[in-house]
Amino acid sequence: MAGLPAVFVRLAGCPLRCRWCDTKYAWEQSAAAHYSVERIVSTVQKWPCSHVVITGGEPMINPDLSIKPDLPELVQNLKDLGRHITIETAGIAYMPDMPCDLMSISPKLSNSTPKDRQLAAIHEKSRLDTAVLGALIDNYEYQLKFVVECESDLEEIRQTIEEIGGVNPENVMLMPQAGTRKELLARSPMVAQLCKRTGYAFCQRLQILLWDNQRAK
Repeated sequence: MAGLPAVFVRLAGCPLRCRWCDTKYAWEQSAAAHYSVERIVSTVQKWPCSHVVITGGEPMINPDLSIKPDLPELVQNLKDLGRHITIETAGIAYMPDMPCDLMSISPKLSNSTPKDRQLAAIHEKSRLDTAVLGALIDNYEYQLKFVVECESDLEEIRQTIEEIGGVNPENVMLMPQAGTRKELLARSPMVAQLCKRTGYAFCQRLQILLWDNQRAK
């Protein structure tokens, strides 16, 4: 559904603290305003979009790794409006019977590890769970988006896909690591070549290309 207008619902809180994260402002739950499910649904209806993307932070879990309990209710209420629902997740938590149309899963490679030693230790314990990833792809329509910083990341991507098992190569996407338009333009040719070599899809970072990652665009 790339390129289609969508309303983004951003849920605050993420335990991973990825080094290159382009939404660091959403790491802490304290950065968010509290909205009830009803208020979120009402706000979404202000835009005439048929697609809704629920993102974060990490929308499936809280920073303490507890499940976000109201997420299924929110998704169901949005589905009842006839919306196509995508959940953008790192794939570190499994929730059954989520009434979404697509799980957009971005497994975190070692290139995401924070430089801070304490944060890195926490990150490494949480960033990748192939059993959870396997459960997600077995039970939902999905895409796997890998953030690529350099060509050598490809081997780690192959190993991760092999460990997960059962991955449809047509559902794998490679996305340039970029927080600015300049970085995106610099890395895109390399990632495009990797896609040509492997047959994986190229995943554009449209918000960075168009708005240089300006917040609230």
